Amino acid sequence: MKVDVLLGLQWGDEGKGKVVDVLTPDYNVITRFQGGANAGHSLEFNGQKHVLHLIPSGIFHDKAINIIGNGVVLDPAIFKIEVDEIVTKFNIKVSEKIHLAKKANLILPTHRMLDGAMEAEKGDHKIGSTLKGIGPAYTDKIGRNALRIGDILAPNFLEKYNAIKKGHLKTLSLYNFEFDLESLEKEWFEGIELLKKFKFIECEHVINKYLTDGDKKILAEGAQGSLLDIDYGSYPFVTSSTTICAGACTGMGIAPSKIGEVKGIFKAYCTRVGSGPFPTELFDENGQKLRDIGNEYGSTTGRPRRCGWMDLVALKYAVQLNGVTELIMTKADVLDGFDTIKLAVAYNVNGELVEDFPYDIENIVEAVYKEFKGWKTDISKIKAESEFPVELSEYIAFIEKETGVPIKIVSVGPDREATIIR
Repeated sequence: MKVDVLLGLQWGDEGKGKVVDVLTPDYNVITRFQGGANAGHSLEFNGQKHVLHLIPSGIFHDKAINIIGNGVVLDPAIFKIEVDEIVTKFNIKVSEKIHLAKKANLILPTHRMLDGAMEAEKGDHKIGSTLKGIGPAYTDKIGRNALRIGDILAPNFLEKYNAIKKGHLKTLSLYNFEFDLESLEKEWFEGIELLKKFKFIECEHVINKYLTDGDKKILAEGAQGSLLDIDYGSYPFVTSSTTICAGACTGMGIAPSKIGEVKGIFKAYCTRVGSGPFPTELFDENGQKLRDIGNEYGSTTGRPRRCGWMDLVALKYAVQLNGVTELIMTKADVLDGFDTIKLAVAYNVNGELVEDFPYDIENIVEAVYKEFKGWKTDISKIKAESEFPVELSEYIAFIEKETGVPIKIVSVGPDREATIIR
């Protein structure tokens, strides 16, 4: 038995939540292995939209165990809001369905304050942080100065908390930044009390036992996207964790040999939230059309997403980094109304044609496109691949040929039913 991994191949927002929800009936365990509440995984079923930030996207299925792995940074206040909403809307017994890794780090109220202060200090050079405290929390983790979920049960938990808080406040005194620590702490400690009702696990032992026993199929759910990886993304405009497949090993405590299928998700076009290079970004009516039809506004921040054509150079790079074994294309229906669809097949870098994703893609890169005829057909009601317009089939076939990886799923709408398995 091995762990299958599902992750994004672009700058996030590829539709991971929906696809995990669709695939969950085939699995017994869904795990999150990195990131924090900066993720926004949208799911839609029965005519309702739901957005998850920390809780794995298998939560709406009765038989699935959902594990928040040790690579995640967890904000108890945001976790409580999310849990309360799910319990109110669906009456799900979340404390029985969600297990928390003891080694997962906690985001403190002062982490959120530091995030805001440091982002404000950057002025026009902002990274585009979601201001959820993710970066400062991972900084403390690497600096060996963090609280973990397992510490909640320690008798000196409050003493540890106050020591870290004191250091943070000293740093914050260097910034001209206003904050309300009292209200943040109130919500945070309410979240801590809620966490105590959940099962704390040693994630690495539990998952490896599942694999050894062979009685549970496991799907690891990535957050953000491969091009936001801390090492291999468009640095410094990246997130603070390892978003590629290698992060699943460290984020859950499993060996590389335990990875099974790697399912890579990409949109039929590209989007990006926040700052950073975006070679195929559109600033014309086509970009706005993608944004409007695709409802491209951040699930976590509400910010309008930057939109552009699909970038095959970046996609092939992400496929290589992750060892992708099958592809999933989402939001194909958003392209229904276009006469011509473009796809970047190379970059022009200082007059040289480049097909490998370069070290620096900011300012010096110009996308080189191949054009495809649009299908000009409403595909949102399609139920089988045999109903695909020929132009869509040609678009899919070209991507498969260039990446060398089959596209196994095509999403033609936001609802879980609008999913074509090929």
